[in-house]
Amino acid sequence: MIETGIKILITGDFCPIGRVEELALSGKFEVVYNDFKDVLTGNDLIITDLECPLTFSSEKRKKIGPHQKAHPDCIRLLKHAGIGLAAMANNHIMDYGSRGVIDTLELCKANNIATVGIGRSVRESAEPFVFRKNGRSIAILNFADEEFITSPDDWYRCNPLDAVRAYYQITRARQVNDKVIVIVHAGNEFYELPSPRTRNLYRYMIDLGADCVIAHHTHAFSGYEIYNSKPVFYGLGNFIYDWPGRKNTGWNQGYVIKLTISENIDFEIIPLKQGNETPGVFKLNKTESEEFEARISQLNEIIADKTRLEDQFNNYLASVSPMYDAFIEPYFGRFISSLRKRKLFPKFMSKRKRLLLLNIIRCESHREVVLGMLENDLSRYIKSDPAPVTDNDRVDIH
Repeated sequence: MIETGIKILITGDFCPIGRVEELALSGKFEVVYNDFKDVLTGNDLIITDLECPLTFSSEKRKKIGPHQKAHPDCIRLLKHAGIGLAAMANNHIMDYGSRGVIDTLELCKANNIATVGIGRSVRESAEPFVFRKNGRSIAILNFADEEFITSPDDWYRCNPLDAVRAYYQITRARQVNDKVIVIVHAGNEFYELPSPRTRNLYRYMIDLGADCVIAHHTHAFSGYEIYNSKPVFYGLGNFIYDWPGRKNTGWNQGYVIKLTISENIDFEIIPLKQGNETPGVFKLNKTESEEFEARISQLNEIIADKTRLEDQFNNYLASVSPMYDAFIEPYFGRFISSLRKRKLFPKFMSKRKRLLLLNIIRCESHREVVLGMLENDLSRYIKSDPAPVTDNDRVDIH
């Protein structure tokens, strides 16, 4: 008997807001998926990164960056696509606190959609989802950068991206399953490449026993490599994420991965476009596909070259340094940042203070103390000022 490979489709960020939310509430699911619906058929399992809670809650948590949520009825959009697993370790699932998480988990359970990467404890959030078919067991682990991934009341938490935790989770899953797939929500937003640190970390995961590593979060698709005969995808881009003001940019491009798992893992990359003048997700036409293939080949060449990857990351650092420089200055705001960029407002952070910050952030022991201090301060602040967050309280980092 010839074994049929297990087909698993994995998408990038799925945030059913804006025009997509309106279509979902009208039951116009076919208008959301269009010709991409063919890609969603014939799979044994579809996994998506659910990038926001599905809730009526209006209690925004205190955080930096936009708050995302969608109407609970948008769960029908996931069900219509045949999504069987929602990866929930990301930086937006806690945007409306535990209430938002609970609402979303209950909706998923009621609609037979499993979840991974989230739980009531560190241990629970680290539990893999295990998919079994054809006598094989495939463990799926989900990690996220530590960016607002714990609910303010500490009831729920996402599985944090940490090399030590990854070691135990991957090696444990490897011992009792045939295959291990790692899904990571991390990276530098709008940057098309992994940092050298990120490439080392994902390769390390393969060395630990992962059979495939797939990343999203950056809102820009990246390249991939085959490392020790195992595929590593450094960024899928958005799957469905309708954002006002973003049309025909990197935000609107991405791809999904179709894995075929037997003794080995084969894969197919299926590019897409979404959220342009017409809402929803679509396949690329011939010209667009050729442009996509050319771009991903360029990215792959850079990823394969250590020196070029480091050079590209240094260029990225130079491009975002003004923004981060504004973050650490004592006076902060869009108006002041604009003046400082034009050299019309002085810098107040001395060289000695910057050297001190470098040491505190770079040294793990110092960083641990500062993190604990800030977390304790924020906890006391929230208790003394429980008012909901307003748009004036946020900074636009996704």
